[in-house]
Amino acid sequence: MGGANGHDGRLDEARETLRRLFGFDDFRGRQADVVARVLARQSTLAVMPTGAGKSLTYQLPAAMIDGTCVVISPLIALMHDQLRSARANGLRAATLTSADADWRETMDAYRAGGLDLLYVAPERASQLQFRDFLSSARIGLFAIDEAHCVSEWGHDFRPDYRQLRPLMDAFGDVPRLALTATADERTRSDILQQLGIPEDGLILAGFDRPNIRYAIRHRDNATRQIAQIMAEEPGPGIVYAPTRKKVEDLAAKLSDATGRPVLPYHAGLDPERRAANQAAFVSSEDMVIVATIAFGMGIDKPDVRFVAHAGIPKSIEAYYQETGRAGRDGDPARAEMLWGAGDFAQARQRLGELPEARQGEERARLEALAGLVETAGCRRAILLRHFGEDPPRECGNCDNCLSPPGVTDATETARKLLSAVYRTGQSFGFGHLQKVLTGADDERVRQRGHDRLSVFGIVGGEEARLLQPLSRALQARGALVSTEHGGLALGGEARDILKGDAAVMIVVPPKRERGRGQRDSAPNPVGDPLFDALRELRRELAQEGQVPPYVIFHDATLREMARFRPSSLAELGNLSGVGAKKLEAYGDAFLTVIRQH
Repeated sequence: MGGANGHDGRLDEARETLRRLFGFDDFRGRQADVVARVLARQSTLAVMPTGAGKSLTYQLPAAMIDGTCVVISPLIALMHDQLRSARANGLRAATLTSADADWRETMDAYRAGGLDLLYVAPERASQLQFRDFLSSARIGLFAIDEAHCVSEWGHDFRPDYRQLRPLMDAFGDVPRLALTATADERTRSDILQQLGIPEDGLILAGFDRPNIRYAIRHRDNATRQIAQIMAEEPGPGIVYAPTRKKVEDLAAKLSDATGRPVLPYHAGLDPERRAANQAAFVSSEDMVIVATIAFGMGIDKPDVRFVAHAGIPKSIEAYYQETGRAGRDGDPARAEMLWGAGDFAQARQRLGELPEARQGEERARLEALAGLVETAGCRRAILLRHFGEDPPRECGNCDNCLSPPGVTDATETARKLLSAVYRTGQSFGFGHLQKVLTGADDERVRQRGHDRLSVFGIVGGEEARLLQPLSRALQARGALVSTEHGGLALGGEARDILKGDAAVMIVVPPKRERGRGQRDSAPNPVGDPLFDALRELRRELAQEGQVPPYVIFHDATLREMARFRPSSLAELGNLSGVGAKKLEAYGDAFLTVIRQH
């Protein structure tokens, strides 16, 4: 691992800076290992779960080392978010983006050695004139955020990230710190190679996000199901929908159904409206945004209480990344996926449009996702195993662990269903097949002579209730595929199932308990009026300073204030999350409210 040993003196100094600037007593998880390597000028790839404080691993050293830390980040919104937080903690930070009018002042400040942090996009960083500009002052560190973008095996590949190596090689003695939350083994080795980081420079902090409760269920009415989640979760939420049209439609329906503020976000909106919707969401404490997957990488909002998928994501990596936007503040949060069999059918059709070389890799990703959706076991265990971890068999915080579903052997019923698909010519939808199998008195069945088939009426009673979940399960695993006219045809392992060489076990979904999760995820679990008053003050200060409320203090810090009721600036400064700059800026105002209670 290299790093921590022999650098204890610098780490003690780093802890003092951590306390003074950020108001935290000690590092979390593997932060200390990463910071120790940076301070020892060793290049590092840190794979840390979202919410583990990745940005702190370069912001803190930036305040301690000679020269400016140059941060390469993929989105302007993300840079501006980080800029606000860095400045609120007393760091000298600036961005150089197409959206900044003050670029001259920023360039002068850099040349004069007056910046701890300079944020730029990869498109700018890879240009020769930017390289010349950088050589006009001292660089202390290159930090590459969202580093999975450099790998074509990563789920957000950005070609401009591939151009960063020549820039960093031009400043060969400057250490590199690459950061990502999502990278399987293949992506990790690609990042190390692309960015010129030695293999012993990998720090793997684990992927578990224990505060997120995962749940996956069948989609029968997305508006009603998501409105139910919103009723249980009063805080901010993100809903991912598969298309721009679905985004618009769902945003309008959820707004009508719940009366909560709900806004759309996708690449088809004009840039001003998109930016305005994002800004409104970032500063709100109860808004829900419905978005395509274009949204979220640029969001550093810690108080998102739920992420809902109204359809399947592209892969397990994408699902982990998107659900990881919930609960970055460490408070309880939830991730719910709603899926339909048609989602897998469409995904398989899209596979056929990819270049031959990529099809196998993407098919394996889709199979892994189907396994996550179809499992009767622990969801978290499947997620963590996908990233190479060896988790316990049960997590106690996903739908299957909290109310274990029944599993039934549906092999015989599957053979009947697949026979019916074959004997009716592989061109009819589920509704027609169901009528044939259950022997329904139906004109269309008679017209086609399907009432004379050997499969007519061979499924009855309890078994008939299995047909629908079975059809979905077979489509998820590819044994049934959609035809272009919406019928069902045999695919994948269908023939093995028919011959009796493959078994089909399916999950029988449990009855959903309503209202679960409501009590423990409210920001004010004990209903303390002081906490509400502190939140109200935070809201006013946020509006005045034109920053999102969480930039001032997180809910967790307000809960500590309400619990310990500090009576002096010194006592307030001892609470977690209260650094020197924030104490000076806001301390008196919060103490006044605490005294009134």
